[in-house]
Order: sequence, then C-alpha cells, then structure tokens
Amino acid sequence: MSRIRVLIADDHALVRSGLRALLEAQPDLDVIGEAEDGVVAVECCRRLRPDVVVMDLKMPGRGGISATEDLGVECPETKVVVLTMHDDDAYVHMARLAGARGFVLKKSLATELIHAIRAVQAGKTCFPAIASALPRRTDRAPLDLITEREREVLTLIALGHTTPAIARRLHISEKTVETHRAHIRDKLGLHTRADLVRFALEHGLLKA
Repeated sequence: MSRIRVLIADDHALVRSGLRALLEAQPDLDVIGEAEDGVVAVECCRRLRPDVVVMDLKMPGRGGISATEDLGVECPETKVVVLTMHDDDAYVHMARLAGARGFVLKKSLATELIHAIRAVQAGKTCFPAIASALPRRTDRAPLDLITEREREVLTLIALGHTTPAIARRLHISEKTVETHRAHIRDKLGLHTRADLVRFALEHGLLKA
C-alpha cells in the first residue's frame, strides 16, 4: 500500500504534536514535516512535495488561505485539507475559492480528518454541508459607500492578506491600511473577517 505523505501546518506546537501522533497511527499515513505558519508551509511543500497538507486557517504572518492559494500555483499536485476552529460558512467558501480540497472543523471526530485526507488523495473533495450558498447580491448601493481604494483593501483582507502584505501590494503605509480598514468597518458595519468575507462574496468582489 502506498502511504500518503502529509505535512501539518499549524501555529500551535501541541496541536501539531497531537495531529502527528494521530495520523502516524494510521497504516497509510506518513507525516513528513511540520510548519508553524503559511510561509514555512509553502517552503516545506516546495522542498518535500507532500501529497496532502493539513492547513490551519489562522496563523501568524501568512495564514492558511493565502498559503493555499500559493500552493495551487507552486505545488499544484499537493492537496490541501483545511483544519480550523472557524465554522462560519464564509470560511468554507473562502477555502474552496483558494483551492482547498477539504474542510474539517477542529471540533470534529478524528476519523473525519483521516477520511478527508484519504478522500482528497483519491481525487475527491470533502466539504461540510453549509446552511446555504451565499447569494450574489445585485444591488451595488453598499459598495457605493466606500472608495475604490477601500474596496481594494476590503478584497485583500477577505483573501487573507495581512496589513503589512496589503501595504506592500498597494504601495501604501501600514497606518494607511488600518485607516482604510476602520473606514470600511464604520461605513459597512463589518466587524469580523467572516463579515468581510461574506460581504465580498455577496457583492462579487471575489471570484466564486
């Protein structure tokens, strides 16, 4: 039996240790590496070429969504299974858009993660049922409340980019990024990243 080569990406050492023990107890799974953030995860994938990455969403620096997008370009043969505590439907949509093949909640049974790894390696997808597909809004009135630059910042935040990354991409200061973020929050009432993701999807700022 060919063993599935797995990389674990999570910023908590105890979580990585627990996942390693869980996965290596399976006869067909082999943990070949660990990463504490998205940057290291991409670097490890370039070097080790795992079959599957178990990817946390929220990590310091580059998070799981951004890292998953990079892997789709740099290591397209590697499949990503998102493992997260965030059960908002918006994150499931974001994981799909980024190119993940599976999505498992940390509160799930261990068998669900193992099943997801095996499923994506077999060429399938493994996503939870969500309450409903996010509708595409046709009215543009809310978007008219924010400037073009604020729209760019909102989109990049929804895609998982950090403040420093947005500043570099748009050639503005980090303070300016935070100012735009505050304006977006005040004008649209979007206080969490899940709110931003949902708004961006509903108003066509992200490709669904």
